[in-house]
Amino acid sequence: MSTIETKLAELGVTLPDAPAPAANYVPYVVIGDMVHVSGQISANADGLITGKLGADLDADAGANAAQACAISLLAQLKAACGGDIDRLVRVVKLVGFVNSTPDFTDQPKVINGASDFMVAALGDAGRHARSAVSAASLPFGVAVEIEAIFQIK
Repeated sequence: MSTIETKLAELGVTLPDAPAPAANYVPYVVIGDMVHVSGQISANADGLITGKLGADLDADAGANAAQACAISLLAQLKAACGGDIDRLVRVVKLVGFVNSTPDFTDQPKVINGASDFMVAALGDAGRHARSAVSAASLPFGVAVEIEAIFQIK
């Protein structure tokens, strides 16, 4: 088991198989030492995590949905690295989209679910630049979608 996967196991997380794209795009693109991962929607073993923040879900539920996105991002990274996730150098950037009502303003708190998870799992290599923005709706009614850029060796 890799060093990163050992740390994930300590956190109670096993990486799933990388999710297949839902439309006409690739799940990731590797350019040199950078991996650009397409947006991963909030889903777990029970299925899609849906709802609108500020109406159906609170910020804590949104943060849990964002953590689910982060797990999928790492699964895609592992696939991009040919199964060797320990090639990760650092998380460069996360861009998070939150399905929220017009008056909901806790998008950063929601996306913290992914950011906090990356740091817990990866230490300093998990610290990253980030955006957290509102969306009027997201694919399939999911609560959160996050895309990422990673540096690898």
